Amino acid sequence: MAEAKRRLEERKGRPIKDCASGDPEMDLESAVLGREVLRRGGRREWPRVARRELEAHRAQQAEAIPRDRGDRLFQALGRFEQNHRIELAAHDDYDRWRASARDTKGRVLKGNSKPFTPPELPEGVINVSDPDARVMRTQGTPPRQAYNAQTSVNEQQVILAAEITIDAGDFGHLEPMLDTTLDHLTKQGVVEQPEVVLADAGYWHTRQIQSIAERGIEVLVPPDGTMRDGIRPGWEHGFFDVMRQKLLTDHGRQLYAKRKITVEPVYGQIKHNRHIDRFMRRGRAAAQSEWRLIAATHNLLKLHNHWIASPA
Repeated sequence: MAEAKRRLEERKGRPIKDCASGDPEMDLESAVLGREVLRRGGRREWPRVARRELEAHRAQQAEAIPRDRGDRLFQALGRFEQNHRIELAAHDDYDRWRASARDTKGRVLKGNSKPFTPPELPEGVINVSDPDARVMRTQGTPPRQAYNAQTSVNEQQVILAAEITIDAGDFGHLEPMLDTTLDHLTKQGVVEQPEVVLADAGYWHTRQIQSIAERGIEVLVPPDGTMRDGIRPGWEHGFFDVMRQKLLTDHGRQLYAKRKITVEPVYGQIKHNRHIDRFMRRGRAAAQSEWRLIAATHNLLKLHNHWIASPA
């Protein structure tokens, strides 16, 4: 990698600034302990949380993707090295925490922590064309570099929030999307909360659903997806069964059926009617701006159709 950097510098005839930003400061102990996953996560959870924190930092930085391929190579190299440093730092933090950690009764944690042997070189792969994108796949399509486009809409198919994530699944994005939607509405002077939140099975997140319900908002999310036959092991009883029973009631069926005439047609109109099925720009920040522009034009078309359909 050092030799490749030297050759590129000679070819361009100028020093190339390292595109990687400084490593963010992370309080991993608070982040990991706050997730209450230590018992089942152990050492593996610390670098996992560190990577999430790093991606959140990169999202805030909104770093543009260079047009020149050589500059993109340097950016990819910088991210490889930063990923490596962050992972090693996470393991060091775990070792320091483990040396003095105690359980809820003040006792030394049982069991031996397996020693960690750090790799000599960064591991993994990065897309040089767009380092922010991730390999994703949807039903019936091959894996491809993509972003996960999130939306929240009202009953009139007007998009209230449009966000981009780099997670292939929708898990964990239910409450953040609701918070973003409410924030946008508040800025426009709308203070009323929605009465019901509907989402498909991919958004199932027990803690987030309960948190939203505690605000006085009814939540309807099926715990069983259409891709699985039967019930997921371990999801047979408790809160899962309560939601299943709610969705089987006449009230639950009538409400959840509205997904078919609200959010689903929005994606059909954008992807099939308007033939917008891919992003034209690189980078998370650029894709976010593009997705919001698409959402804005969708809303303008909705308002125009409503205007011409209204009696004079």
